[in-house]
Amino acid sequence: MKNKLITKQNILVVIVIALLLIPQTRQPIQIVLHKGLSFVNQSTIIDKEERKNISYENWQLISDNGHHLNLTDLKGKVIFINFWATWCPPCIVEMKSLDQLYNEFNDSVVFLYITNDDLETVQKFMDKNNYSFRVYNPINKIPDELVAKSIPRTFIINKKGEIAVDEKGAINWYSDKVKEQLNHLLTE
Repeated sequence: MKNKLITKQNILVVIVIALLLIPQTRQPIQIVLHKGLSFVNQSTIIDKEERKNISYENWQLISDNGHHLNLTDLKGKVIFINFWATWCPPCIVEMKSLDQLYNEFNDSVVFLYITNDDLETVQKFMDKNNYSFRVYNPINKIPDELVAKSIPRTFIINKKGEIAVDEKGAINWYSDKVKEQLNHLLTE
């Protein structure tokens, strides 16, 4: 009986591995897994004494509607920066919560959703999912403090230009905790 159970478990493991190897099934499985993780992962405010200042270098961005933006123009504002891609399963998972957060806070927080994806591809992705936030492509070198080696990567910069939040991986950004964090940073 025990050998039959082990054999069934082995078969199940082989099937799961096979499904992860097939491109058509890999992404949906990864999205489901990251969806679960997004509710476990939480955004955390960095202690004040451990925050790094960003250098407001001449970082140029262009939006999906052709608007040019320079990071130096955003000094003194709370800035929410998310690095993502349309092909990235954990990025896809957090997009809905990012759109909800944007819709609630876009009058008081600057949102920069940054991707290297072609803006035409991004527009199709945005239209398909009915997202309303602006998307940006970097034009020149990203400031060293904001270089992301993996995506999704999210930074929240306070009004003093300090990195108050630095998170990797999928997170439910439309949580009460994140809304409290933003409201706190807006009053600092």
